[in-house]
Amino acid sequence: MVHRSPVPPRPDLAAPQTGRPVQVTLDDIGTPLHDVTFVVVDLETTGAAPGASAITEVGAVKVRGGEVLGEFQTLVDPGGPVPAQIQVLTGITTAMVIGAPRIAEVLPSFLEFARGSVLVAHNAPFDVGFLKAAAAETGHAWPGFPVVDTVRLARRVVTRDEAPNHKLSTLAGLFHATTTPEHRALADARATVDVLHALLGRLAPLGITHLEDLATAADAVPADVRRKRTLADGLPDLPGVYLFRGPKDEVLYVGTSTSLRKRVRSYFTAAEKRSRMREMVRVAQAVTPVVCATRLEAQVRELRLIAEHDPRYNRRSRSPERMPWVRLTAEAFPRLSVVREVRDDATHIGPFASRAAAQSAVEALHDAFAIRRCTARLPLVPAPGASACHLAEIGRCPAPCVRPEAAAEYAQTVAGVRDAMLADPAVVVGAHTARIDALVGQERFEEAVTVRDRLAAFLRGSARSQRLAPLAACAELVAARRTDTGGWEVVLVRHGRLAGTALVPRGDDPMPAVESLRVTGEHVPAPVAPAPAGHPEEADLVLAWLGRPGVRIVSVSEPWAYPVRSAQARTDPADAVAAGRGSAAAAVDAALGAVDDAGEAGVDAGVAAGADVAGGAGAGAQAGADARAGAGAGAAGRGAAGRGATAEARAERDARFTVEAAEAGAGFGLGGPSGLGGASGLSGAARLADVPGLRRASDLRVPGPAPDATHGSEDPATGAAGAA
Repeated sequence: MVHRSPVPPRPDLAAPQTGRPVQVTLDDIGTPLHDVTFVVVDLETTGAAPGASAITEVGAVKVRGGEVLGEFQTLVDPGGPVPAQIQVLTGITTAMVIGAPRIAEVLPSFLEFARGSVLVAHNAPFDVGFLKAAAAETGHAWPGFPVVDTVRLARRVVTRDEAPNHKLSTLAGLFHATTTPEHRALADARATVDVLHALLGRLAPLGITHLEDLATAADAVPADVRRKRTLADGLPDLPGVYLFRGPKDEVLYVGTSTSLRKRVRSYFTAAEKRSRMREMVRVAQAVTPVVCATRLEAQVRELRLIAEHDPRYNRRSRSPERMPWVRLTAEAFPRLSVVREVRDDATHIGPFASRAAAQSAVEALHDAFAIRRCTARLPLVPAPGASACHLAEIGRCPAPCVRPEAAAEYAQTVAGVRDAMLADPAVVVGAHTARIDALVGQERFEEAVTVRDRLAAFLRGSARSQRLAPLAACAELVAARRTDTGGWEVVLVRHGRLAGTALVPRGDDPMPAVESLRVTGEHVPAPVAPAPAGHPEEADLVLAWLGRPGVRIVSVSEPWAYPVRSAQARTDPADAVAAGRGSAAAAVDAALGAVDDAGEAGVDAGVAAGADVAGGAGAGAQAGADARAGAGAGAAGRGAAGRGATAEARAERDARFTVEAAEAGAGFGLGGPSGLGGASGLSGAARLADVPGLRRASDLRVPGPAPDATHGSEDPATGAAGAA
C-alpha cells in the first residue's frame, strides 16, 4: 500500500477559533475552487452492485490548486475469487489479492487520507456507493463528504460534437490527460484529476468559481442566469432582508432568509422553478442586503420594505391599506358593509385576504341573522309612503323601514350580530351547521361546500380581529426568550407594531437592555382597534413570536386577554360544525330529559322547548312535528334558545378554560435561575398577579345581567403560549 502524506496545513490559513466577525471578508463569498482540497478516488470491484460484489483496489489522488498533495493506492482482498471477466478487464487476478489487506483494514486509512476534503469520482454514485456500503459493513460512520461527479459536469459542458460519449477514456483523450485510463484504480484516478481540471476551466466562464457553485453546476440553468451568481458575492451568512434592484436602482423583489448568501445564491440554480423569478434575475443588476439581529426583525423589515417599494415581482403583502374589513355600521338601523378603513364608532372584523373573502363573511352573517341588506341610510322614523323589500315579505328582514315597532326587535338582532363578530360565533355556527346538514341530507354537496366556505371566511376574519384587538390596544408590551447561545432576545411591541428588538449576550443582565429599549424604541401612535398600528401581517408575526415556547412577558401596559368563547377556537369549519352538532345533541338531550321528568302534565311545554332547541341546532327531526314547526322562528331566535339550554355545558367549558389558563400561566415567569432580573418564575395562576398589568380572567369580566350572557376574558397566559 502506497500512502503519501499530504502537505501539513498552514496555521496562518486556519479559521479563527474565537472572535466575532465585524466586517464582511473575502471568505464570506464562499470557498474559491483553487483553495478546495479534492480527493479524486477510483475503485476496482468484482461486480457492479455493493453487497453482492466487493472492492479489489482503491486508488486516490489528493489535489489542491492544481498541485498534487498525496496519493493513496492499495489492493484489497475481496474475500473470494475474482471473476474471470473482471480479471480480463482490470488485470487484477485472484493471486494478486491473496494476502492483501481486507477492506476493514483499508477503509480507516482511506477515510483519514480524505478527511476534510471533497470527494471526486467519475460516475460517483458507483464509487461512493461501494465506500458507503463498506463503511456500514465494517461499522464505520460515513463522514458525509461533499461529492463531485465528473460525469455530470461533463454532460454540462462537453457536447456531442466534441465527444461521442462521456466515458473516462473518451474525456481523457479529449483533454489530453497525462495518464491514460487502464481500469486500474490509481491510473484512472490520475486521469480523472486531469479531466476535473479541464472541466473546471470550462465552467469558470459560467460563474462556477466557488465550491458552493459546484453543487448545482450540473443543473440545467440558462447561462445568462448562472452568470448573475456574482450578485451574491459579498453577502453575509447572516439573517436579514435582501432587495433585488433593477437597472434604474428600482426595487424588483424583496425577500428574507436566515442566511442571505445561501438564499440569494439559490436564485441562480435549478432549485428556483418560478418563471417570474427567472425573469426577475435576468433584469436584476444588484442585490442590497439588510442584516438584522433576529429572524423576527428580518420578517418585519421585509413586510415594511414591500409596503414601501411595492416591488412588481412580490405578490403578497404589497398593499396593506387595501385589505378589506367587515363593518357593522353605526346608524339608526345598522347594516353590514365591506370597507378598507376602521372607525372607532363601528364594529369591525378582519382584515381579510380579499374582498371576496370579506363578502363571504357578510353572507355568513346574513344567513344567521335577519339584518337588513339594503344600503340606504334609514331614518329612525319611517318615511311616509315607504315600502318594504322582498326580504321582508319572506321573513328575512324585520323591515324597520316601514315598521316603527320593529326597532326594538332590530336592536336585539344587531346586538346578536355584534356579539357573534366580537366574541361567541355559536349562533353563526349553529345556523350553518343546520344548513349544511340539510343540504347533505338532500345530497346537494356543492351547495354544502359553499355554505362551509362562507362559515370558514367568517370564522377566520372574526378570529383574526379577536387576536389583533388586544395587541392593538396594548400601548407597550415587552417580551423575551432565550436564544440558542444562552442569551436573550428582547422584543418591544407597541400597539401591535414592532418598536424595537435587542440581543443580550449570555451572562449579561438583560434588564438594562430592556430599559434602554423602552426609552429608545419607536414611538407608535395609538390606532383604532382592532386594526394594529402597523401592517396586519406584522402583528400576526409578532403574535406568532409571542406564541413560541419559552417566550416570557417582561411587562405589559394593559390587560391582554381574549374572550373565552371566541372564534379563535373554531377557525376550522369542520371542527366548528362538529362542535355545533355536539352542542345541539346536548341541548336536545337536556330538553327531552326535562320532558320525561315533568310528567304527563308538562309534556306539551317540554316538547315546545325541545322544538325551539332542536330547530335552532338543526335537529328538528328528533323533536317531532312541533320541533319542525318551530324551525321557522328565525336563526337568531333559535340560537338564543340553544344558548339557554346549554348553559351548563358552557359553565363546564369555562371551568376547563380556567384550568388551562392557570397551567399556561407558568410560561410567563421572569425567572428562576435563568429568568430575567433574577425574579422567581410564576407557578400556575397563583402568581399571575405578580406580573405588572396582568389580571385573572375573573377580574376582567364585565358586569352583566346574567352569567350565561356575559363573555368573560381568557387569562392572557394562553395568549403567549399560543396566541398565533
